[in-house]
Amino acid sequence: MAQRYVRVKTIQGQIYYGLLNLNRTVVVLDDAPWQGGQPTDIILKDVDYHLLAPCSPSKIIAVGRNYRAHAAELGNTVPSEPLLFFKPPSSVTADTQPIYYPVQSQRVDYEGELALVMGEVTKNCAPQDARTKIWGYTIANDVTARDLQKKDSQWTRAKGFDSFCPLGPWIVRELSAGSKIQTFINDEEEPRQSALIQDMVFSPQAIVSYISHIMTLLPGDVILTGTPEGVSPLEVGDTVRVEIEGIGSLENPVMAVFDPLESNKEPVSKLPQKS
Repeated sequence: MAQRYVRVKTIQGQIYYGLLNLNRTVVVLDDAPWQGGQPTDIILKDVDYHLLAPCSPSKIIAVGRNYRAHAAELGNTVPSEPLLFFKPPSSVTADTQPIYYPVQSQRVDYEGELALVMGEVTKNCAPQDARTKIWGYTIANDVTARDLQKKDSQWTRAKGFDSFCPLGPWIVRELSAGSKIQTFINDEEEPRQSALIQDMVFSPQAIVSYISHIMTLLPGDVILTGTPEGVSPLEVGDTVRVEIEGIGSLENPVMAVFDPLESNKEPVSKLPQKS
């Protein structure tokens, strides 16, 4: 099994990067791995920590419509160059943590994606050099308030709610282009989404090069590479799981939020109401 790089928080509140062993112990590193972090003598037992998102990016750049079938299912054409948008760092959440259904939306969709983690400062990078700038790979869910995306002239609100970027559970250094990405809802045996990484319109290397000619990418920054066909709405009470061969699975429950406009602070349910 490939080495799994994690970011954890101890029960004392300390945050570390580390190496996850098969027995779930974590060997603490003295710095982020892309900053040259080395193993220390500190070993955490599985009861001593919980997993955080595996990095804390300065920015998250996402690519839209990067699978032809997904562009078609939403009635869009495939762009001639990568279509970029941002998700704020505050949208990041970890494996097993809730996705909160915002009161402003009536349709929230999952979007399972491969995420790239940058390893060094990257600017004006040629495509043939981009692979060396990618430090590793993890799983993301580009959660989207679809109704707000259609309503707004840009996507910041639809993509930017807190908890709308599940990320993790860990990072691996290598990934086959033939790896399969799949998304499952609840206990369904058939995936809602299923595609190969190599089905992307723009490859990870092309995406990194393109972005680096627009903005400087910093170590630990995250790039979301687009979602395959098969997006559909989530409901409060659902659990969504994104799997990528060679990495693992990222699973998050969907929960209601408290509406601050309601004096009784009751959870706002998105489930259909009985008449």
